[in-house]
Amino acid sequence: MPRNEGEKEQARRAVARTLAAGVERYDRECMLPRLIAVAPADLAGASAPAAHVVKLLARALRRERALGRAGHWAYDLGRHMGLAQAYAAERAAERLR
Repeated sequence: MPRNEGEKEQARRAVARTLAAGVERYDRECMLPRLIAVAPADLAGASAPAAHVVKLLARALRRERALGRAGHWAYDLGRHMGLAQAYAAERAAERLR
């Protein structure tokens, strides 16, 4: 656990860098089926509406955060980061459309 404000800020910056790196390398067809219930064939081209995908990611992200806050054994930090990266990338793509 970070002990002081300097360590907390350092941790926040590290998480922000990790998220940004994941957003840059985000591959929708590869990552989304691993994170939410969507078939790879449904993601070909623009057939999957971005708003629907963002909604599914937001729901999954809320659930994963709740598991983490509760200290549940099923919480997965890697999944949480993957969901956050996918959510940020999909939101950015949605704004560009």
